[in-house]
Amino acid sequence: MRPPGFWSRPPTHPLARLLAPAGRVYGGLTADRMDRPGAEPPCPVLCVGNFTLGGAGKTPTALALVRLLRELGRTPALLSRGYGGRLAGPLVVDPARHAAAEVGDEPLLLAQAAPTIVARDRPAGARLCAASGADVIVMDDGLQNPSLTKSLSLAVVDGGAGLGNGLPFPAGPLRAPLARQWPHVAGLVLVGEGGPGEATAAEAESRGLPVHRARLVPEAGPDWAGRRVVAFAGIGRPQKFFETLRGLGAEIVAERAFPDHHPYRPGDWTALSALAAREGARLVTTEKDAVRLPAEARAAVAVLRVTLAFADETRLRQQLAAAFPRA
Repeated sequence: MRPPGFWSRPPTHPLARLLAPAGRVYGGLTADRMDRPGAEPPCPVLCVGNFTLGGAGKTPTALALVRLLRELGRTPALLSRGYGGRLAGPLVVDPARHAAAEVGDEPLLLAQAAPTIVARDRPAGARLCAASGADVIVMDDGLQNPSLTKSLSLAVVDGGAGLGNGLPFPAGPLRAPLARQWPHVAGLVLVGEGGPGEATAAEAESRGLPVHRARLVPEAGPDWAGRRVVAFAGIGRPQKFFETLRGLGAEIVAERAFPDHHPYRPGDWTALSALAAREGARLVTTEKDAVRLPAEARAAVAVLRVTLAFADETRLRQQLAAAFPRA
């Protein structure tokens, strides 16, 4: 879905006030669900979630945590619900065989780094992770899902967007009242800069929770300086992608923002191709979008790849080592 504009405005906005009663019901039900006990997994679970609907940077965070766990001598596997895919699982994702329409876009990216299991039944997925040789499960999303007991949960927050108006859906972007979610997390990963995110970080620190600041860093690739591009993205906050391209010196002659996880159709590709031809520009998108493009389109689109870099990995390593000690 595409976040409505009033979510980023004060909670006194007329639409937010109108929808607040529904938000109290939805948020209360979600919070009650979070409080339920979960099944014991076959190995420890590290949950990478967020307080809100939409993207905050969970996938690059999960990939960075996989790297750190490996450096600590652990053998992680990734567990995903497979949002946007039609296969319920549990199954091991094979990027050479599966498509985004089958397993979702994020699992295809995760599977390039570590064994990745898609399962709508999280306990069944956890068992397959362990059977695949994992001694730690990194669960991409699932903070509000109580089906598995988690050893450690980290909430990812977009520094530029923060928590919006601070109200539960549909009045705002929160999945549950923030006060009910804090007890379920042991730390915050703040991705990027911005006042909204810093406000959340300050609250986390007031609660004695560590804040791990990070930023998305473009991987080595094309020299974007001065290049005319048509940029398009269907992620949680497309504007962040556009800003990154501009920061690299690209000349964006047109932007197209699609809803998060948008399944690109032939008509979308035809329109984008025609726009780029008119502008004499190159099409460019994100890794997550690229796996959702028609196969014949991928070679014609440049992809901006990013990784997550932490300002101080030492504190995060210490937290991971304490939560997942080697036997």
